[in-house]
Amino acid sequence: MRVSLWFLVGSGIVLAAAACGNKNKSSNHGNPGAGGSGPPLETRAPNARGQKPAFPGQTRAPEQRSNVRLETTVVTSGLEHPWAIAFLPDGAMLVTERPGRMRIVAIHGTKSEPIAGLPEVLAEDQGGLLDVAIDPAFADNQLVYWSYAEPREGGSGTAVARGRLVRDGQPRFEDVQVIWRMKPTFDSSKHFGSRLVFAPDGTLFVTTGERFEEESRRTAQQLDTAFGKIVRIHPDGSIPKDNPFVGTPGALPEIYSYGHRNIQAAAINPRTDELWEVEHGAKGGDEIDIVRAGANYGWPEVAYGVHYDGKKIGVGTAREGTVQPIYYWDPVIAPSGMAFYDADLIPEWKGSLLVGGLAGQHIARLALDGDRVTGEERLLEGRARFRDVRVGPDGAVYAATDAEDGEILRIAPARDSAPVQTTGR
Repeated sequence: MRVSLWFLVGSGIVLAAAACGNKNKSSNHGNPGAGGSGPPLETRAPNARGQKPAFPGQTRAPEQRSNVRLETTVVTSGLEHPWAIAFLPDGAMLVTERPGRMRIVAIHGTKSEPIAGLPEVLAEDQGGLLDVAIDPAFADNQLVYWSYAEPREGGSGTAVARGRLVRDGQPRFEDVQVIWRMKPTFDSSKHFGSRLVFAPDGTLFVTTGERFEEESRRTAQQLDTAFGKIVRIHPDGSIPKDNPFVGTPGALPEIYSYGHRNIQAAAINPRTDELWEVEHGAKGGDEIDIVRAGANYGWPEVAYGVHYDGKKIGVGTAREGTVQPIYYWDPVIAPSGMAFYDADLIPEWKGSLLVGGLAGQHIARLALDGDRVTGEERLLEGRARFRDVRVGPDGAVYAATDAEDGEILRIAPARDSAPVQTTGR
């Protein structure tokens, strides 16, 4: 199905449905965070008005318009809170739905029946079937990995399973096994994470959340729980011997980094082979981090923004021994899903980082200079709550919208022969 949604991105000419994208612009509130040239794109007052960035450009980057004329088409709809997209070698997509279903979506948009063989999922609040990733050797082994909120006696926890995808007849998973479980079990329906990212060396990164509650939150700083961590495992669930806390008394050997809040976006930077992640802040403080082995990212003792009740978070925005984010948002965009754009279809975006925004209802395109954000652009602002963002094998950007009637959108350069509907702002 094709829907005529057209955008002249970054030029101020958009459809009426998105024309209010910069309605919050009024003044810069004296924020010194913007690096580069030009006024910052974000001009609303921050939630934490007394905070200052640690370095220029750490927040409120200047608006950088790419001036790319885009066509946005609906690949498929009727998905219930789609959470993640993964591309199969033939170009079809595996798409998860939070209530506990996974489907195959063909290139032309046809959806399969739910894939059989998934384990029981806790589909409550933020819990459900979450991320999906295919094995780097999928062409040989047909293995698919998924993360989910697993119901357990006394509560729940993030879990990762894998199975062999069989596509003849009704699609199904065979030889399903759980390869990793979050420890300990905890009674909360929030902050499960969880993205799955294969590293170039074949290991699997799993991001988690700290389960939200005050009792669990503080354990993001403890190495005996998997709350608020990034873990690194082999595809069979075994622990890499070079993980930073292997052999540390009392520490879970799968932990790779700690001090995270709730990570729903992660990807490998193709130019450096490093893992980057974007995590939810509280009221302010969504942040982008470059993940280093054994590093402490501060939560809940160090963060930008404030708690939901307006109180100060921990000791403030910096503390010796913790890593500063390379960028943060205050107010938040509620980040979920991310992708580095390194394809040729949209050369103006090459080298950019794309981040889905739930509360922000846009896709943030961030211009990068090494590990610094130099500009920001809001794509499809007001179109939807964006849960996942991926770059397809054709070079187009694919996005999942978080709704009861969720969609998979394809975002690509406009065809010259097509009419463009515009309205000034």
